[in-house]
Amino acid sequence: MTSEPSRSASLRGGEPSRSASLRGGEPNHGGAARVVARLAKQVELALNEVDLSLAQYRLIGNLADGPWQASELAERLIVSRPSVTALADGLVERGLIARSGADGDRRRVMHVLTDDGRKVLQGADEAIDRRLATFAELISDPDRSRAYKGLHAWGKALDRRRDAVVSKTG
Repeated sequence: MTSEPSRSASLRGGEPSRSASLRGGEPNHGGAARVVARLAKQVELALNEVDLSLAQYRLIGNLADGPWQASELAERLIVSRPSVTALADGLVERGLIARSGADGDRRRVMHVLTDDGRKVLQGADEAIDRRLATFAELISDPDRSRAYKGLHAWGKALDRRRDAVVSKTG
């Protein structure tokens, strides 16, 4: 009896998986996806220090770039408009963001980061940096430098992807 190729191998057309190339030849140990998930949990733990969820942090982080309508925030955050509204409601109650009419068109509601929101965002950024630094101390200097450069590169890729998607829909 002959065995059929695995479904994943047939999906890859016999080529090495993309995740293998993301690992740079390193042993799998759960793959890049699992490492990212573990890092996300560390970010969540750091955000507990400033009483923010990851979703709230992402929203106020986007508002640091300037005011946005709920529909624009939904595109940037890759969530539904009702999700943005629900998140924003809690942040408005806490005084971290405000809603206001757009200049020249009071029907358009803009979401704006308040001064208190900027302070909380700064505190969140610092808490995350501190938490990641505790892990960075556990790796060699060259690996630490590569890790931070890698995060920066992923950030640029995420920004480019978001900008491309938003420009197609906007």
